[in-house]
Amino acid sequence: MASNNENVKPSVSFATGLDVPNGSNGLKSRPLYQGSDSGLGSSVGSLNSDGSINNGGHSPPLNRSHRIKSFGPHRTEASGPRSKAHANIRTYSDDPDIKQFPRLSRPVELLQNKAYDCVVIGSGYGGGVAASRMARAGQSVCLLERGQERWPGEYPSGFIDAVKQMHVSGDFAPGILKGAMVEGGDPTGLYHLIVGKGQNAFVGNGLGGTSLLNANIFLEADNKTMAMDCWPEELQKPNALDEYYKLAAKVLEPVPYPKDWPELPKLTTLEKQAYALGWEGNFYRPPQTTRFVGGPNSTGVEMYPSALTGMDSTGLNDGSKSSTLVNYLSDAWNWGAEMFCECEVRYIKKHPDGEGYLVFFAWHGSKRGAFRDNLYEDLMWVHAKKAVFMGAGSIGTTEILLRSKKLGLSMSDKVGINMSGNGDMLAFGYNTDEEVNAIGRSYPSSYRPVGPTITGVIDCRQNHENALDGFVIEEGAIPKALAPLFQTMLEMMPGNQYPKGETLLAKFKHMLAQQGSRFLGPYYKEGSIERTQVYLIMSHDSNQAILTLKDDKPVLEFAGVGKSEHVQYLNGILRDATEAVGGTFVQSPFYAALGQQEITVHPIGGACMSSDGTGAHGVTNHFGEVFTGNSEETHPGLIVMDGAVIPTALGVNPFATITALAERSVEHAAASAYINADIDLETRNHCLDLFGEPGQYDKKIDSVTIQRSMTLRTEAAINVVERTKANKVNGFGFSEVMSGYIHCGNGIEGDMISDYQTAAKTARGLCEQARFFLSVHAWDTGAIVNRADHPAMLTGTFTCAGLPGSPFMVQRGDFHLFKAYDRAPGTKNLTYDFDMKSVNDEEYHFHGYKIVDSSCALSPMRFWTATSTLYVTISEKGTGKHLGRGMMHIQPSDFLSEIFTLQPSGKNFMARLFSTASFMGYFAKQSMGLFLAPFTWQQYPAVSYTGYINDTSPDESIRIVARDGVKTLLHVWEPRNPSLETKSILFIPGASVDQQIFALPTIEVNAVNYFTRAGYRVYVSVHRICHLMIAENNWTTFDSRHDIRACLEWIRNQPGPEQYKPIYTVSHCMGSVAYSCGLLDGTIPAEWVSGISCSQVFMNPIWATLNLFKALAGPVPFDKLYNFFGGKWFSCSSSKDDSYFQQLVNQVLRFYPDSRSEICNNVSCHRCSLIFGRLWNHRNLNEATHRQINRFFGGVNMTLLHLLMQMGVRGYVTGNGPLFRDLTTNENVARLKGIPIMLFSGSDNKVLNPESTDKTYSILRDTFGPDKYERHVIQGYGHLDCWMGREAYKDIYPLVREQADKVTRGSSYKIGRRGGMKCQYQRRKM
Repeated sequence: MASNNENVKPSVSFATGLDVPNGSNGLKSRPLYQGSDSGLGSSVGSLNSDGSINNGGHSPPLNRSHRIKSFGPHRTEASGPRSKAHANIRTYSDDPDIKQFPRLSRPVELLQNKAYDCVVIGSGYGGGVAASRMARAGQSVCLLERGQERWPGEYPSGFIDAVKQMHVSGDFAPGILKGAMVEGGDPTGLYHLIVGKGQNAFVGNGLGGTSLLNANIFLEADNKTMAMDCWPEELQKPNALDEYYKLAAKVLEPVPYPKDWPELPKLTTLEKQAYALGWEGNFYRPPQTTRFVGGPNSTGVEMYPSALTGMDSTGLNDGSKSSTLVNYLSDAWNWGAEMFCECEVRYIKKHPDGEGYLVFFAWHGSKRGAFRDNLYEDLMWVHAKKAVFMGAGSIGTTEILLRSKKLGLSMSDKVGINMSGNGDMLAFGYNTDEEVNAIGRSYPSSYRPVGPTITGVIDCRQNHENALDGFVIEEGAIPKALAPLFQTMLEMMPGNQYPKGETLLAKFKHMLAQQGSRFLGPYYKEGSIERTQVYLIMSHDSNQAILTLKDDKPVLEFAGVGKSEHVQYLNGILRDATEAVGGTFVQSPFYAALGQQEITVHPIGGACMSSDGTGAHGVTNHFGEVFTGNSEETHPGLIVMDGAVIPTALGVNPFATITALAERSVEHAAASAYINADIDLETRNHCLDLFGEPGQYDKKIDSVTIQRSMTLRTEAAINVVERTKANKVNGFGFSEVMSGYIHCGNGIEGDMISDYQTAAKTARGLCEQARFFLSVHAWDTGAIVNRADHPAMLTGTFTCAGLPGSPFMVQRGDFHLFKAYDRAPGTKNLTYDFDMKSVNDEEYHFHGYKIVDSSCALSPMRFWTATSTLYVTISEKGTGKHLGRGMMHIQPSDFLSEIFTLQPSGKNFMARLFSTASFMGYFAKQSMGLFLAPFTWQQYPAVSYTGYINDTSPDESIRIVARDGVKTLLHVWEPRNPSLETKSILFIPGASVDQQIFALPTIEVNAVNYFTRAGYRVYVSVHRICHLMIAENNWTTFDSRHDIRACLEWIRNQPGPEQYKPIYTVSHCMGSVAYSCGLLDGTIPAEWVSGISCSQVFMNPIWATLNLFKALAGPVPFDKLYNFFGGKWFSCSSSKDDSYFQQLVNQVLRFYPDSRSEICNNVSCHRCSLIFGRLWNHRNLNEATHRQINRFFGGVNMTLLHLLMQMGVRGYVTGNGPLFRDLTTNENVARLKGIPIMLFSGSDNKVLNPESTDKTYSILRDTFGPDKYERHVIQGYGHLDCWMGREAYKDIYPLVREQADKVTRGSSYKIGRRGGMKCQYQRRKM
């Protein structure tokens, strides 16, 4: 090997802000950032072989005083030794107690649901270049990165923290063993070790890719390497990449380690070793992208001088590392690119309509990795209209291409082959005679710094006939994380080669140094570890590594790479270099302990450029465009931007070449037909405020560059996120998987639980399986806990076999946790509402809800079923047309995984702890409130009115005076339908209530609304046993017949077309009983009545089972017992200030015997159930009605109650006591002849047995024949919910109206109009 120094110096253009020596002689100077001059067009010079600057012949000699560009306001020099204060950025905030770091990436929740022009995969040098340049070309850019975003100050330094960030995968095959697939650690962790057969690789994950962890050395590939036949002809020409190396250098600003900075022992040792090997002329300080001056970099990001910690390979915390995060990516952010982390791209497909590509990715956020199977099955996707730039690293990009090929994306068969480890070798010179100081420190001594990881190189790439013989040797540094294990590892490696010819004294010194490090730690100055040199070699290998997929996981294989003669030769050189400084030569653990394997930090190839421009000899053309097969044809806009395209080992650090090739490829892409845009390289960024908004330029740019079109939901989501950041509130999130069956088709109708069950059963038979994988994010824990709707945001995927276009993207959906269900009392729903987009760009709406109510009380299995069962409806977005219905469930195993995804967010540990406590406290409170429903706080009457949505005040109210002088009320509502002839109808309510049961203000459509719109003038009698003060005066149903007669008399006497005509009447419960008493005993003339609709009963009251038990059980009747303790009046309302007896009654009524589904905690509801029996199925009421029952019910006097008990037991109406004379004699029943009567009962009536109407119906038919009588049993309804139910206008009112129309308007009247009205109400409801 020649020792000539000729052509060894780097020819790269690089920049510096201060005068620094390069190599053994020569200085270089470059004017730095001035004011806001941070654009990409800053001037740089190039380094000549003698160390001078090539600046067009105008560069002055640097060995004497000369002019440099004046300092800008942001420029700072490193003043003296770097103290510990400079080694770790604790926060970017002015408040040192608050850790705050910039975030260029956006939450995945803000991913646009519209297509992006360009999608960039990965964020290393290739991805960073693509994102920056395409954003500057005015394209909408989405960048997907598997790792997380971390800034200086957030990188791990200790062993434990580093282990948490380690991800290990691959086929572990030490030596001759068969090997086994391994997978462990966090896939989004900062460090990724890929184990393989013969070759292993170490790469970085994170926003910035491996640039976050590399050693920053910026060296060009030599011309001989570039002239090899494996390269495309276009790149074999000398200096073919010079223009693009310069573009890269303008951004990255590489400089060598300054000579006026502290002397570094490891650098000095390497120089001594170069002299010992006879290669002193090949030694120099290479340009690197570490910063040695403070101030904004080329893209306007504030940087800091190096603190010389030696921690580059685990992440620098001092703010001096020029990773792509702080240059290309920050520039891309400023120009409007949107970046999303924890997004692992899996494969690429052509878009179904041919416009661009679909990029499918696994989102690791929100701890979705807890669902191991679903993570890689339920993939999210993004649409790239014009181009996809692949920059996921050689292994990552090749893996994506291999999987895409298997899934139908045509490409060359060469994908995955001809990979290389770049000839990387790692070795150590242990326990030398020299102080090396190569162990990284979080806070190095100001006077004994470690330095950047690499500061010197022995460049042996020149003067070889065969380019493959070239190599470079660089010194390195071991990060602090490995320091505790380093000595043990070195001393236990097999094959250690000790220095020859050592004296006894030398051996004793080495032994003392070993013990010093062992007992005093790795940083003991005289110890063996502090005297250990780290060697890094980059050379050439045979490029025969192969990447394949095994069980859908990448496997790297390069058998025999460590056994080649070239490797043996290089090991011999390192052995000589080590012996020259009196050390023990130790090979890397992979080589020594795992069967002569190698490890690389520079994997390249796998999607190599073709040497002949066809897919027969490569995967891409010379611009990185992927071939469609073995011909010249390429996929338009599918471009590989990273080291995967490099067809051979470079024999030097590759990132400069990767960046140059990326600059070349993106320039071509911008000019191509599929993008056709100019890249603005002239406009410079201001000094960037990374906590501000993008668009910080030197001049105004058209706002379209950064203001992308967005939907209202996206804009609202952005506002939520921004408010969260501004207010620094705490959040909480979790992920959930549910699966089930959804039947899709036309004509999907019905919204009863049975409808969902039928649909799910049908779907199961048709294999229409469905599943979603959603992440729930409450940006503000206070909102989900305290707001009435308890909102959070949904993001994820939905798949459905019966609906074309899966997988569907779910973005910015709405989740509500235990939201009060206004349509059913005591019910809390967990609702899922989201729009979703198919891969075909079709949009649908998903509505799902879980019902958690009192039926879960004291039953763990019922509670689990309720909280794990989702009732689903899928509809067209916009039209609302139902397309599918079914049910989904949480499987127990998925629930267990869900628990591990619970994740608080906040500015510090205490904030996160408070967020967790708030969320879990709310969840527990709501769950226990439903599970322990009988024991929860009782609901007493409210002072304020709530839910009064339908003001139906009467148009007129009449004071009615009966023949016995009792004054009651009659309310009148005029008709609201002028197109129909006006007819009159009289409603008669039951005991304890009034007109409000027919004019209920808490439901959307009440009976008065319905019948006035049907052309009826509605009258409602409020008789003496109703909700009136006089009801306390021992009046009964028998007495109320006088009030009803008086009302009919008043109505008949009103002037108009209906004067003296019979009236159609509708009577309910005890109002119906009172009405029958009047008709049967002749008090009310039958000729005054045109027809009757009887609700629940008419003349044959028969108590339901529980009421019958109350009437018959015990030696003392219920009314007598209550009269003794509580008095002659029972009120349906109560309060906490009531008498002790009434409070005792309230507490005892918690345990009123009823089904689970009817349990509630409303005191008035309990008291009504005691006195009347349960009046409704709770599910038919809405919350507002149930909450304010006290406003609609009065009470009952004991005289009336006694009469009711007597009639309910006897089964017929009677007169007052004590005789209780039967009024249903044949003579009295004969008075009903000719009156059309329709009777109906709720199937679930718990007040009066449905037999009550059946008995009357039978008597009437047997007496008068069947013609004028009808009876109906309303399924799913109880007693008063037939009038007060929220959907009674659909289920009961039309039935009554049909009978009334038939009687009042004639049998020829077309009932079809009823359907029209029903539809009108349904539309209003929606």
